[in-house]
Amino acid sequence: MPTLDLARFPRLPLLALPTPIEPLDGLAAHLGDTLNGVRIFVKRDDVAGIGLGGNKLRKLEYLLGAAKAAGADTAITVGAIQSNHARLTAAATARAGLACELFLTRSVPRQDLDYTGNGNRLLDDVFGATVHELPGEADSLAAAEARATELRAEGRAVYTFPSGGSSPTGCLGYANCAAEILAQAEDLGLSFAQIVTANGSAGTHAGLVSGLAAMDIDPRLAKSYAVLAEEGRARAEVLEKANATLALIGAARRVTAQEIDLDGRHRGPGYGIPTAGMLEAVRLLARTEGKLLDPVYSGKAFAGLLHDVRGGLYPAGSAVLFLMTGGTPGIFAYKDALAG
Repeated sequence: MPTLDLARFPRLPLLALPTPIEPLDGLAAHLGDTLNGVRIFVKRDDVAGIGLGGNKLRKLEYLLGAAKAAGADTAITVGAIQSNHARLTAAATARAGLACELFLTRSVPRQDLDYTGNGNRLLDDVFGATVHELPGEADSLAAAEARATELRAEGRAVYTFPSGGSSPTGCLGYANCAAEILAQAEDLGLSFAQIVTANGSAGTHAGLVSGLAAMDIDPRLAKSYAVLAEEGRARAEVLEKANATLALIGAARRVTAQEIDLDGRHRGPGYGIPTAGMLEAVRLLARTEGKLLDPVYSGKAFAGLLHDVRGGLYPAGSAVLFLMTGGTPGIFAYKDALAG
């Protein structure tokens, strides 16, 4: 059984690991032969005791571990107004005893109160973060770094990290998750044809790729559906971040662009803009399994997976694992789209 040793990296535990892997029996019964005999399982990274859960917690375990090891008293990060990463950073820093500042851009063309004041944005305030809202075209990371410089001049110890926590240190969370999945699959007597996830800031897919490659497993076992950047840019970001993470781990292996399995066809007209496939996927999983996908990330990715399964991409009898990355609060910012 391949293993991956990341024990030398500081880590602040935020999740009960391993997160569960569950079959979608209700979905299978409902869709019947249209699944072509493919079994779909979900890995429940949406289940956690902090901040309503989500994939960003795996990254934050290593990011805040590094921050605490460096003696930081403040964490600063960036994202969109409805950023899941920002919400979980606010929650995790509250747990860790650090101050938190968030620089959030209006990246989605909406001004209604459901979007600007509900869901994740509401929870940022509840968790006690200091929020700076910026126009959509603003360089939020530059603004965050300028604020960090101000705070350091006042004697504060500040740790900053990028959108989605998708630095090489953050990507360690999903390198570790790749090893976790392989161990669980062996225990369950399963062999997954693919591990599927959404791709926003590229860190989840890059982490999986780097973990698999470091264990000499084909990186194409992990696949993502782009929901933020267009396909070419998303692929380049996964490649860059996966190789930077492999370098951080100390692996000799590097991956190539041909080893990045990424699909950009289900992004729709842009980030955070609903698609018919996303709406079907969110409602379908809710009404057959009682499980919630979010409208920005996992909803579009699951729509992509359903499209591929229905289209015969996977052989009958194969098993596919879908990573449920959370983002549940975002549902409340999309009331009008999801109603009905």
